[in-house]
Amino acid sequence: MKVLANDGISKSGIEALEKAGFQVITTTVAQEQLENYINQNHIDVLLVRSATTVRQNLIDACPSIKIIGRGGVGMDNIDVEYARSKGIHVINTPAASSQSVAELVFAHLFGGVRFLHDSNRNMPLDGDTQFNALKKNYAKGMELRGKTLGIIGFGKIGREVAKIALGVGMKVIASDKFVGKADIKVEFYNGQFINVEIETQPMKEILQHADFITLHVPAQKEYVISEKHFDLMKNGVGIVNAARGGVIDEVALIKAIESGKVAFAGLDTFEEEPTPAIPVLMNGKISLTPHIGAATNEAQDRIGTELASQIISLLKTEET
Repeated sequence: MKVLANDGISKSGIEALEKAGFQVITTTVAQEQLENYINQNHIDVLLVRSATTVRQNLIDACPSIKIIGRGGVGMDNIDVEYARSKGIHVINTPAASSQSVAELVFAHLFGGVRFLHDSNRNMPLDGDTQFNALKKNYAKGMELRGKTLGIIGFGKIGREVAKIALGVGMKVIASDKFVGKADIKVEFYNGQFINVEIETQPMKEILQHADFITLHVPAQKEYVISEKHFDLMKNGVGIVNAARGGVIDEVALIKAIESGKVAFAGLDTFEEEPTPAIPVLMNGKISLTPHIGAATNEAQDRIGTELASQIISLLKTEET
């Protein structure tokens, strides 16, 4: 059987699949050429990340496909229900990248409260001539310890964020339409741990009481955070989006930054990917990363092995 990992797969994932008798192809096929490639090569399994889309027309045109796999959490680039209605297995790796995304959230938070994103822009330009002025500009940082972090979306990634926040000494409040409460296990290097039970609250409570807000929700038809939501937030709030582009109204975000309502933002995903809006890219109070939440060696290794395990389990079971 043939597996096309169109957006790549880790070496460990390839090795696991090949050991089980699969042929793994890591050629990156352009979206418009994907249908022909799959049919000409009789591909059984199509693996994608966020770069490749798998819509109804591709599913209909490629009858050889038995499994569609998404390396990561969100599957908004796949017509999941339609594929399943055609008897195709659709799989993802919801746990594999959670820790990496959570750590990126805190990279943005730590950077934001100490102005690192802006300092790293200006020090190379003016550090040799304006050192004391820059020192004064960035001298009003704050600590995360003791502050309240509001988490919107309390699934696997949101809970990993909560673990780090609790370890840092923050108060954690969370909102989720589908989760009532969760036990957060905070583990330490020496085998010790603590359990913290967090009950979710209405989103309005999060917006009103959080010093920092981070979003961990799937793609939505409407904004999760729009102008009316910014109005409810505390003055000087920090906000991070490492979930999906389009869950924050970026025009309203810029307005909130300019008014002082939002002190800083950290964005890993954007409304207009892969061409983010210039006002977003140029704003000195926004910390920017190019959708790299799951892009760590460890996460990609876990994603590859988890996908391989699911594929082997599904197709080898069918063979027997």
